[in-house]
Amino acid sequence: MNTSASTQDSQAARQARFSSTHWSAVLAAAGGDSPEADRALEELCVGYWYPLYAYLRRQGHSRDEAKDLTQEFFAQRVVTRKIFRGVEPGKGKFRTWLLNSLQNFLRNQIDRDKAVKRGGGQPHVSLDFADGEARYSIEPASDLTPDRIYEREWVATVIEFALRAVREQWERAGKSDVFEVLKIYLPGMLSPPSYSEGAAKLGKSEDAVKMAVSRLKKELGRALRAEIARTVCDRSEVEEEWQHLLRVVSD
Repeated sequence: MNTSASTQDSQAARQARFSSTHWSAVLAAAGGDSPEADRALEELCVGYWYPLYAYLRRQGHSRDEAKDLTQEFFAQRVVTRKIFRGVEPGKGKFRTWLLNSLQNFLRNQIDRDKAVKRGGGQPHVSLDFADGEARYSIEPASDLTPDRIYEREWVATVIEFALRAVREQWERAGKSDVFEVLKIYLPGMLSPPSYSEGAAKLGKSEDAVKMAVSRLKKELGRALRAEIARTVCDRSEVEEEWQHLLRVVSD
């Protein structure tokens, strides 16, 4: 068996699956009938629905109202592909496009018959609203506007996906226990222990732990950029979105 060829084929297959979840691939097929693009769109939306839910809750909608509106938005606009009407392929970030689409949907709701039951007879996207409300319940009571909380939760979701991707890499390498110790030292983690504590847990020197954390930070950075790349049309926009992420995190 040609191990090198097999490895290359495997890498190509993973790359093909990854590319199919890119926003650029979805937009490229916006005007046509592409099952692959449909799946990619649903995957992106299911992954990034919570920032919309948080946006609606911060607007003042109740838990049930926000749940119904989020579900109906995906049912009416995304699953049916009506959301693509007027979209310009090759332009726009998924982050901006998704919020603008929701805002347009909300404006149209004003003109709808209020007696019509939300979501009746519409296609369905499975969303974990119980988890969403649990996440929203720990949001700090602040003067953040709906737009600001959307941006913050968008960034949190990007980081969550990137961290998950890195964790899966360590798990495949049989180092999940090491990852759980080292992740505590990543930026944003609360009250990280001393490096000596981490060294004691891993049976390594402090210098070795510091080097391992440095490598983990680089892996996370690469994973963040890869996740960002899924949500933009062109690689040239990745740096702009990266800077946006840093601004939101630092605010």
